[in-house]
Amino acid sequence: MSTSTSMLSGAVASVRRIDWRQNIIYVGFVAAFVLFAVTLGDSGFTSPNNLLNIVRQTASISVMAVAMTFVIATAEIDLSIGSIAGLSSVVAAMTISQFGTLAGIAAGLGVGLFVGAVNGGLVAVLKVPSFLVTLGMLGLVLGIARWITNSAPVPIADSFFNALFGGGDLGIIPGLALWAIVFVAIGALVMNKTKFGRQVLATGGNQTAAQFTGVNTARIKFIVLVGSGVAASIAGMLYAGRLQSGRFQWGTGDELSVIAAVILGGTSLFGGRGAVIGSLFGALFIGLVNNGLILAGLDVSQQQVVRGAIIIVAVALSRKK
Repeated sequence: MSTSTSMLSGAVASVRRIDWRQNIIYVGFVAAFVLFAVTLGDSGFTSPNNLLNIVRQTASISVMAVAMTFVIATAEIDLSIGSIAGLSSVVAAMTISQFGTLAGIAAGLGVGLFVGAVNGGLVAVLKVPSFLVTLGMLGLVLGIARWITNSAPVPIADSFFNALFGGGDLGIIPGLALWAIVFVAIGALVMNKTKFGRQVLATGGNQTAAQFTGVNTARIKFIVLVGSGVAASIAGMLYAGRLQSGRFQWGTGDELSVIAAVILGGTSLFGGRGAVIGSLFGALFIGLVNNGLILAGLDVSQQQVVRGAIIIVAVALSRKK
């Protein structure tokens, strides 16, 4: 009897030691998948084509979520990623039509690099709150994207670009999935195994203490915001490659999905904790839910209600201890 009681007490203690807020995304992902598989199996939810489509549709979110994990881990935010993705897609498309593939890729990346550097400079050097900086940049960049295209799509006929950024497959593996895998692998390695990753967490955990230990917190914040801009530009080109056109709409609203994915994945909204693998599952969870809601026949407004509820839950789970 005493042995059984001791084993039970040990099991309860082990359960209590688990950080459920940090790991709930894995439970939620499995639960959502099982729920949709049971209720929507006849609608094709579990078909290989549908599951691969979920991966394709969430690849851009996953790429941006990796970079956003570093931004939020430093206790900052980047609301401009969706508009950067849209501007990068149209700039890449317009440049490809005039100067070719390599120039188009460079131009698309240049958009993210420039906007990220402006964001980073204002936050790290001038100490302007990242929320205000990137909120203003969201509208500014979106306006530029609409202005230079007159709100019209810019077709991309370059087969190499379209294959590289989203249209190609490696066997049964979508090319978009490979982009997400590479970003997640590099992001997880940097976050968990490098000095830079430790400095990111230190900056978000306690900036003053980090500075006393020799961490250049301004430099760290500048780098992660530049990285976020570049990741957003790549995400925009992934949209452009998959849909074979540049449009200012690509990426619109993605900032909310990306932030929700990161927070659900276990990264603290208040900084000091980052989970790149969790962010990937957060992105897949949101893609899973979106796909399931569509197959269930919910209209756009109902889908928005559910997505809004997910974001509220994500923020509630990230409340500061």
